[in-house]
Amino acid sequence: MIHYVVRRVFIGLLTLLLITFVIYALIRHIPGSPLDADPSMMDPSKMPSKADVDRMLTVYGLDKPWYEAYVHWLKNTVQLDFGNSFSQKKPVADLIGARIGATLKLSITSLVLTYLLAIPLGLFSTVRSGKLDERVMSFLLYMLYSFPSFVAALFLQLLFAVKFGGSWLELPLMGDRSAHYDDLTNSQQAWDQLKHMILPVTCFTYGSLAYYCRFVKANMEEVIRQDYIRTARAKGLGPVRILVHHAFRNTLIPFVTLMGLTLPGLLSGAIILEQIFNWPGMGELFFFSIVSRDYPTIMTLTLMFSILTLLGQLLADIMYAFVDPRIRFN
Repeated sequence: MIHYVVRRVFIGLLTLLLITFVIYALIRHIPGSPLDADPSMMDPSKMPSKADVDRMLTVYGLDKPWYEAYVHWLKNTVQLDFGNSFSQKKPVADLIGARIGATLKLSITSLVLTYLLAIPLGLFSTVRSGKLDERVMSFLLYMLYSFPSFVAALFLQLLFAVKFGGSWLELPLMGDRSAHYDDLTNSQQAWDQLKHMILPVTCFTYGSLAYYCRFVKANMEEVIRQDYIRTARAKGLGPVRILVHHAFRNTLIPFVTLMGLTLPGLLSGAIILEQIFNWPGMGELFFFSIVSRDYPTIMTLTLMFSILTLLGQLLADIMYAFVDPRIRFN
């Protein structure tokens, strides 16, 4: 296994190099520059001279060709120096560190809820396949899956923040905490954060819940038609043991693949939903960094998401051998 992991890590490093090279080339050729978003360039009464513009280009590192600038960025990144944000004038690592917690609160909560609900619902759908209750549940899940999350977010805000305003059902409209958060006790702070999370987590969860549930059901229906399932039934094994121990265990390979692909989603956030709920997460940071042509922030986030994607695929491949003894790394 060690040789396999080393080989995959080497291929992953080459992939990262190619990804960052292409992305850096693309963002440097996007119309506009960081100078266009700099506040000092916005005041018509204080138009900078050519010398000032050249000095600012040197400060931002834009006076060199993009490929030379990429090599400079790569050298600094290898030394874990991610540079300073052009737009916010702060270290990029500090910006990400300040927002990563807010994104993890939503993504991990949503992922745990998705697995806790999708697996039992998928197994229930398999057992009750073709029955009225299963058809009704499948219809509702298809509706949820096809309903855009940003539209649901607006409806939920209108319902719980406006319609139910002033009642015990009222939920915060946006943000991750109230304005008087620092004046609350510890228990009140926890409750305040929980209330702010309800609507965003709901919008994060329902679409993936519908997808995972149908994914489990589709794989289970393929497995329960196999010969070894009929053999287990002929031996008199109970339906629960057959379903969970024999059938579901053999659906774990595609499920593990899906779990590996969710790893980058834990930190990437959701740009539209975070904008709607004014949630200070990674998606919002990524959006504003693109708008402001904040190259160091864009590249650091791209590198982080790429590493998580490759790491998720590697972990999924390693987990295959644990869920299926027939798989060998050679």
